Amino acid sequence: MADIVVDTDILIDVGRGIRTAIDALSGWEAEMVVGVSAITYMELLVGCRDKREQRAIEQFIERFELISVDYEITEIAIRMLKQYRLSHGLLIADALIAATAIAKGIPLVSKNQKDYRYIDELELWPYPL
Repeated sequence: MADIVVDTDILIDVGRGIRTAIDALSGWEAEMVVGVSAITYMELLVGCRDKREQRAIEQFIERFELISVDYEITEIAIRMLKQYRLSHGLLIADALIAATAIAKGIPLVSKNQKDYRYIDELELWPYPL
């Protein structure tokens, strides 16, 4: 079982060769099981420009525990959208990623702290650490 959920933005930075993201991810992988939401996987696939990039993403994602969206995650995401969409602009993908961490009882780490910091029940780790 995953010990942490890593947001899409950090994995994109790893793919871009950004040292802060690479070092952070390596540190987490050395100490714990790193999980990614199925939504993150889909976001990475949507960003592919060709089959070569798609294959690279497919190989990259194998490093992590892929957490599928289930009933509990869906229910939490819907509740959060009702609560935060109008007041904070919460997006569907961000709600599902945050709901993944909440449902699994593990922290989320994201570069985009503003996307999540208002969600009280979410344990949001600072980035960079």
